[in-house]
Amino acid sequence: MPDLIATFGWPLLAAMAAGAVIIGFSKTSFGGVAAIAVAVFAWGMPAKESTATVLLLLLVGDVVAVSRYRTVSWALLLRLLPSVLPGLALGALFMSVVDDVVMRRTIGGLLVVMVLLQLWQRRRRDSPHETAAMPALASADEASPQRLSPTPRWGRAVLTGGAAGFATMTANAAGPVMALYFLASRVDKARFIGTNAWFFFLVNLSKTPFTVGLGLYSPTNLTLVALLIPAVLLGTLAGVWVIGKVTQRQFEVVTITASGLASLALLLR
Repeated sequence: MPDLIATFGWPLLAAMAAGAVIIGFSKTSFGGVAAIAVAVFAWGMPAKESTATVLLLLLVGDVVAVSRYRTVSWALLLRLLPSVLPGLALGALFMSVVDDVVMRRTIGGLLVVMVLLQLWQRRRRDSPHETAAMPALASADEASPQRLSPTPRWGRAVLTGGAAGFATMTANAAGPVMALYFLASRVDKARFIGTNAWFFFLVNLSKTPFTVGLGLYSPTNLTLVALLIPAVLLGTLAGVWVIGKVTQRQFEVVTITASGLASLALLLR
């Protein structure tokens, strides 16, 4: 602990603790707000090391999420996962050849793209045709089983998986990409959250060997992760409680605003 205080200082450690709470919160509610945590860690640490640190904290939240939400569309996952690995490999190659400044700008740029995707998703869903077709997005406990529409074509799944693999490897920012894919599949909210949880659990496990191979873990960031695990768990509890209290529309406003601020902070640094 004294070494961490000397390395980061109390204000930055407090910000990282808040970021860890947000990571846990995003895992049991809506993932877009995790962009704030991505920005906080990239702001306070070398960008590549921050990605590795956030990855371990995300895995802690993933374990809670897959335990909590068990309604999963395995058909969607089977279409996505094969194309994720090439995206992960491309992201790892990119991280191995760029410097920290380029990496930070890349994270910021990807977050901007994710925000634009979220805005496009929101506009599409609010159109009269989509509003009539979409299932109601109430709390996970209120969602009833919903028949899936025809599963998106393989081409869309391949593009989505590759984009998600690259975005999550370089910036832990694949949440909005997956939201678009699940939206196109017209899954109900319980299945959306459960499938999303399992997707990121499996993907984040797959990312870990790449991150280790890049030499991004040190005693300092491993100690930091151990210190922040309770904050992640606290965030997961908060997410479970909040998801039943707010509407999808209200939560999207917070998600999009938070993602936009986080991306601008990284781009302007």
